[in-house]
Order: sequence, then C-alpha cells, then structure tokens
Amino acid sequence: MLDDRAKLLLKTLVERYIADGQPVGSRTLSRAPGLDLSPATIRNVMSDLEVLGLIASPHTSAGRIPTARGYRLFVDTMLTAEREQFASAPSLAADQPQKVIANAANLLSNLSQFVGVVMAPRRASVFRQIEFLRLSDRRLLVIIVAPDGDVQNRVIFPEVDYTQSQLVEASNYINAHFAGLSIEQVRDRLQSEVEQLRGEIAALMQAAVQVSSEVMIEAQEEVVIAGERNLLAVTDFSSDMGHLRRAFELFEHKTQLMRLLDVSSQAEGVRIFIGGESQVVPFDDLSIVSANYEVDGQVVGTLGVIGPTRMPYERMIQIVDITSKLVTNALSHRK
Repeated sequence: MLDDRAKLLLKTLVERYIADGQPVGSRTLSRAPGLDLSPATIRNVMSDLEVLGLIASPHTSAGRIPTARGYRLFVDTMLTAEREQFASAPSLAADQPQKVIANAANLLSNLSQFVGVVMAPRRASVFRQIEFLRLSDRRLLVIIVAPDGDVQNRVIFPEVDYTQSQLVEASNYINAHFAGLSIEQVRDRLQSEVEQLRGEIAALMQAAVQVSSEVMIEAQEEVVIAGERNLLAVTDFSSDMGHLRRAFELFEHKTQLMRLLDVSSQAEGVRIFIGGESQVVPFDDLSIVSANYEVDGQVVGTLGVIGPTRMPYERMIQIVDITSKLVTNALSHRK
C-alpha cells in the first residue's frame, strides 16, 4: 500500500506527464504546488514507486514516466472527474439510428481531439419469416425476413438434395411454430424437439438456425469510427511511425476493435482500458475510455474514445459519459 505522500507524488507526476509529455524529474516535482518535499525525499519516493512498477525511467532521460500499472492506479483511485456539461456538446437529433451513431462518433472525436468509436445498436436476433428456395442439386437459398422487414439471403449446401415441395413444407412448419422467437429460443426448442421432427425438417431447421445466427452476428458487427487523422497530431504517435501504423491497422481490421468494445459492454458506467496492462488493449501506447448506451432501458451498444495512453482522463470520462447519455436520449425518444 502506498502512503499519502507517495500517492500525492504519483498523482502529481502523472498529471504533469499528461500535460507536458516529457519525463518528470525530482526538481520539477519539488516545484509543484502542494508537494512540499525536498528533491532528495522526492528521489527516494520515486525510487520506491519505480520498484513497485508504477513509474519507469526512459533510457534517454533522468526523469520518470508512468507505467500502465501507474496509470491504472491513478485512474482507479486518484481521479475526481465530475460530470460537468460541455457547453459545446450539441444534442443529437432523434433521426435515423445510423445518423445518430455517425453524429455521436464525430462528436466524440471533435470534443476529445482523438478517435471516436461507436458500436452500432445490436439487433434483436428474431426472424419473422424464413423461406427456402432450391437453386440446383444440393444448393439452396435461405431467405430470412426480420421483424422490421430487413431481408437477408444466404446460399447453403446441404448433404441431402431436397425437393421444392419439401422445402415449402419445412418453411411452413418453421414459420408456423417458431416465427417471432429469438434464435436462442429456437435453438433451445430445437434441441428438445429434434427427435420428434421429420428428418428433412430437423435438418433444415438446424441449417436455418445456423444461418440466422451468422446473419445476426454480421448485422451487429458494425463499428463507426471518426477522427483517425487526429492521431497524426499526437506527438506520441507522430514521432514513431510504427506506433501510428499499428493504431491504423486496429481501425482497419474492426474485428479486434469489436472485441474491445464488447468487453467494455459487460460493465456499467465509464470504463478505462490502458494499453500494456492486459491483452484487452493490444498496444502499449493506446488507451480506450468507453461506456454503454441504451434504448428504452436496455443496453444495445458501446461507444468511446481511443487515444494515447497519455490522455487527459478526467475530460475523456466526461466526454464519453455525456455522449452516451445523448445517444441514449436520441434513440429512446426516436419517433
């Protein structure tokens, strides 16, 4: 456990490094307001913090910088961010959901001057109607109609060559007994009822469930990103093209980004993921501040800011928290 003196010194060091981007030395800390310690005492405390893995010394400087562990302690125990309202934060018009999401990503980026990311609302995994169309031998088209009228098509290659009359009978049975249920409910019922169904109907049911699950997953895996170019102005990235290239690869390959947002969706409130402290954030020099948003009381998506580990966390927390409330309000009151 750190004593109050060590906590205050660590807090001051992290805040100064976030503000200046330069390693912080004992002489600089000795002049900091509220830190009434001699340079010698500061050096001793900094040595203890370094042993604990909370700060580190770059090879080119006598100063110290926070480690991922130091940032985590700072974020968890030393932040006093208040949910102040940003005068520059406009309301998000309750228009089409896609526009709300795009506007939210831009708002996050503009306010933070980093990268804004928003996971599109999850769609209910429910189908209204399923049809099968025989294309050729052992080649079928599965047509899935969602409750909102959205239509998705998939070609499958069953082991059995079904006749069109068998396909019609199977689709009629499925629509009569399973339409309106979630894919999870259909899967559960299918496990208990499969022995009672005729062979072709059971096989087509299983194929329909598999295809429907894939369609719903694909529909959910949409991430809107805004402000990637802001990272070009961040010294931490612009001075190292390797860092910048890895960041842009993350935005280009959205699967990993989806996993990051999905992890943060499993908790309430604003979450902070610091690069280098775990496998959640793949790069040491990136941090993510994220929060969920809701529609009519149900969590349907996640949004956040991605920027350098050296970011002003208090302000990012406020930006993300307010934007999540704006999105929740816009989508929940959409006519």
